[in-house]
Amino acid sequence: MSATPSKWSDLLVRSSSALILAPLVLGAVYAGGYWYSVFVILLGVLIAREWVLIVHGGDSRQFLLHAAAALLAATAIGPIELGVIVLLAVISIALVVLRKQPKSLWSFIGVPYVALPILALSVLRSDEFRGFQAIIWCLVIVWAADSLAYFAGRIIGGPKLAPKLSPKKTWAGMGGAIVGAASASLLCSNFFELSYWPLAVLAAQFAILEQGGDIFESALKRHYGVKDSGDLIPGHGGVLDRVDGLMIVVLAAALVGLLHNPDMPAAGLLRW
Repeated sequence: MSATPSKWSDLLVRSSSALILAPLVLGAVYAGGYWYSVFVILLGVLIAREWVLIVHGGDSRQFLLHAAAALLAATAIGPIELGVIVLLAVISIALVVLRKQPKSLWSFIGVPYVALPILALSVLRSDEFRGFQAIIWCLVIVWAADSLAYFAGRIIGGPKLAPKLSPKKTWAGMGGAIVGAASASLLCSNFFELSYWPLAVLAAQFAILEQGGDIFESALKRHYGVKDSGDLIPGHGGVLDRVDGLMIVVLAAALVGLLHNPDMPAAGLLRW
């Protein structure tokens, strides 16, 4: 009789990958400027590649379209109006390109799904005074939410959150994500001397979005019969598997920041 794989069997590989990648990401965010732009562009191109592999079977024309949207979003760090205009132009081109393709809702989601979070990363970091803090806050709460959801889901288990879309997700994991994100926010607030409780409440809400982003990507993979978005990151699968929650969080963070302070969105996110 074959042994049943341990529910912790992927922990060492996942931890090793995180220990290698996290310093590289944090270094690029800290450096800003050219290094951050290269990081965001590379991230956008990798996300575009994996989306096109899943949804469009790796079609080269679709990859060029989605990668171009990511590139434009990554470099649109001027006025937010310009970035929106550029993205609308790319989306219009996408509609023309997809006009003769088989009609599928997933086909039309790709360009905004790839480009909007990349634009959000660029917009938040463009604020030199608070941009670094804003990106670090987003990263830390997402990493904490992911980690606590992982441990709570495996230790506590219990009822499934969305069994038809993401069979491994549990309500206990969702609770862990909320606690993890709020706790991480409190630590960040102490380190950066920010408002404690408003950001903790916001982080808890973002943790729900983060889990939703993960479930969305799981639904995409189940629809197309794919286990992972790729195999680039050992223990995690593809890049999209690693950043699916982060993408929705940075987008929500940029929107909150812009609504609170249109001139300085990073400060609008962090200062209450």
